Amino acid sequence: MPTLKGTITLDDFITVLFENESVQLSEQLVKNVEESFRFLQDFSTNKVIYGVNTGFGPMAQYRIDDKNRYELQLNLIRSHASGTGKPLKPLYVKALMLARLNTLSLGKSGIHKSVIEVMTQLINKEITPLIFEHGGVGASGDLVQLAHLALVLIGEGEVFFKGKRRNTKEIFAENEIIPIQIKAREGLAIMNGTSVMTGIGIVNAIYAERLLNWSVFCSSLLNEVVKAYDDHFSEPLNEAKLHKGQREIAQKMREHLNDSSRIKKREQHLYKPNQEQVFKEKVQEYYSLRCVPQILGPVYDTLQNTISVLMDEVNSANDNPIVDVKNKQVYHGGNFHGDYISLEMDKLKLVMTKLSMLAERQLNYLLNSKLNEVLPPFVNLGKLGLNFGMQGTQFTAVSTTAENQTLSNSMYVHSIPNNNDNQDMVSMGTNAATMTKTVIENAFEVVGIELITLVQAVYCLEIEEELSSASKKQLEELKKIIPGFVEDEVMYPYVSKAKEFLLNNNPY
Repeated sequence: MPTLKGTITLDDFITVLFENESVQLSEQLVKNVEESFRFLQDFSTNKVIYGVNTGFGPMAQYRIDDKNRYELQLNLIRSHASGTGKPLKPLYVKALMLARLNTLSLGKSGIHKSVIEVMTQLINKEITPLIFEHGGVGASGDLVQLAHLALVLIGEGEVFFKGKRRNTKEIFAENEIIPIQIKAREGLAIMNGTSVMTGIGIVNAIYAERLLNWSVFCSSLLNEVVKAYDDHFSEPLNEAKLHKGQREIAQKMREHLNDSSRIKKREQHLYKPNQEQVFKEKVQEYYSLRCVPQILGPVYDTLQNTISVLMDEVNSANDNPIVDVKNKQVYHGGNFHGDYISLEMDKLKLVMTKLSMLAERQLNYLLNSKLNEVLPPFVNLGKLGLNFGMQGTQFTAVSTTAENQTLSNSMYVHSIPNNNDNQDMVSMGTNAATMTKTVIENAFEVVGIELITLVQAVYCLEIEEELSSASKKQLEELKKIIPGFVEDEVMYPYVSKAKEFLLNNNPY
């Protein structure tokens, strides 16, 4: 059970999100939050503090009477709970809640401790607020989406519980949850931060890492299927280039293929006397086979940097103003601005699109008998002309890859001023994160179709015993859900099963 002490790790997120472990708050952390709350209560007396005794945004020029402070916070929450579009899936909502919980637990927000206590209850009881994909511009925080979180914390709005969308008040009563206490700036503190884009981004990164591993798996198995040479993923060749990602991908391929009997050594085939004028064997493989370390290497490097930025953000105080108990001061600024996450999400969706493009090209290589020269057209295990093999699924893979290419346009450079031009430069980080989520989901579908086709190739060539142990291990499970298609079948259930398998398993 992860205990929040001021720093949270990616492993903590994985444990809570995917293993359904509960989270708890350390005693010292709660004391720090209480100290911050008491300091702000005292400090704000006879001082102008944004969001405590002022309006919000361009309305900050208006003083709020002490008697209206409670109403001020409720008005902010209710008026900004204005999201639209698809509801975020509970997994992503749980991630953003954990991200916001950690940030608010740092003791730099001046909130009442009930905020972190109720959020902890919601996470542990698998109660996820209704939060929509559309609404956040990613500066002054994820205001709209986090307003929906705040709405639930005050006992209003709707939640998802045990697969059903229900009224928050009913769920709180059933689970004996008391809404948070509004004392000074609880509404603003919950809403004014980057936790939605960061939480979604963390799930994106977890899935992206899994998808990258599957892309390496498919690339390695493809090399086995067509009896490729081993020098393009060899250590000497890849050590000649200094990029860490390229070296890591090549190393993964070597580990995968180290006991395969189908990978050829160049010295045994082309580095010996040969009088042929036209070589029967290809001297070099197509780029989608030969350049995998160079293509997936940047994916690896980008992902590692993205994870680093995400974890820096989730362990930061991304609120405004910042309550500094140590120096007895309250600082006004823009830590809610999401440019760091927006840029990383744009970069991540670019490399995930490139990964899907690689999968699509590898799929095309498998399906085109004139290219691979070892498989029937469309890896058709039935009767050519009468049966169609994997022909239909290629259309889906191409269509989905094309969507990824369009979605990869940048949000980071797409600022639109709003809020009476108070927010004149925004990050669009929330949009960047949700679009990246879509790109990753799409990429799983493309790689899933490639994986089904690779399984058909193994059936066709009857080569399972010649494959590496790494390939055999996964094929043993894959064959349980993917048969050999001798007769044509409805394909969408198999594509769905393959996608779920990839989402829920890791080949390495």
